[in-house]
Amino acid sequence: MGTSRRMNESHHDCCAHHAEHHELAVKDLTVHYRRVLALDRISFATSCGNRVALIGPNGAGKSTLLKAIAGLVPRSSGTIRWRGTEVRKWSREFAYLPQREDVDWSFPITVRGLVEMGRFSQTGWWRKFSAADHEAVDHALESLALTELQHRQIRELSGGQQQRAFLARAIAQEAHVLLLDEPFTGLDRNASRLLAELLGKLSHEGRLIIASHHDIDSAYKLFDEVLVLNTRELAFGPVTETLTVDLVTRTFAGQKAAV
Repeated sequence: MGTSRRMNESHHDCCAHHAEHHELAVKDLTVHYRRVLALDRISFATSCGNRVALIGPNGAGKSTLLKAIAGLVPRSSGTIRWRGTEVRKWSREFAYLPQREDVDWSFPITVRGLVEMGRFSQTGWWRKFSAADHEAVDHALESLALTELQHRQIRELSGGQQQRAFLARAIAQEAHVLLLDEPFTGLDRNASRLLAELLGKLSHEGRLIIASHHDIDSAYKLFDEVLVLNTRELAFGPVTETLTVDLVTRTFAGQKAAV
């Protein structure tokens, strides 16, 4: 049995296991930016294998929630529990993907170099890569159909390819929870379709995907659950039952929702 095949089977077994048992539980999460209340006692619980949409108006705290779960911004109060254990700081099992507009695409790095960064949480910045590290990067590139693009500079990629490169970094990191900030923004129809198929594949493998999203109509097709928020939690549950016309109207009162 080849090494890559063993890696794939091991990864599949891990995903199948944590799809059943790994739960993310957020309880009374509150975040302040100086004196400004950004999140007010947000609570919800979900598990691996789900795709969760964060829906809310501009300034609702969607990006803040993703960053708080990822350990990138401090909490004022509340808890985040993953697999039954409280998460107090950044965990390599969580991967945060920023909005594309927040990335410096002129930074001189290749696709492979970006994906290799996903291994640094395990190797450190200066330790030499082992054969297993290289194999993990190869697997991530292959999984996201980026092998032929691995030596290209990230600035040369299309929007959809750039998103796939960041997801490949998360796969190389062996993250179980993918926290995506507006991943579909700026993508054309074909790139959006390919990204939707990819997220479906990753959730089917057992990863938990939480993504801020602004397009109400597509949320029903792309996600299993939805958390509607406007600084505080307004609703959480299965997307087809929770995201009602009345709730959307109340949530976006005075602000036009994308449809």
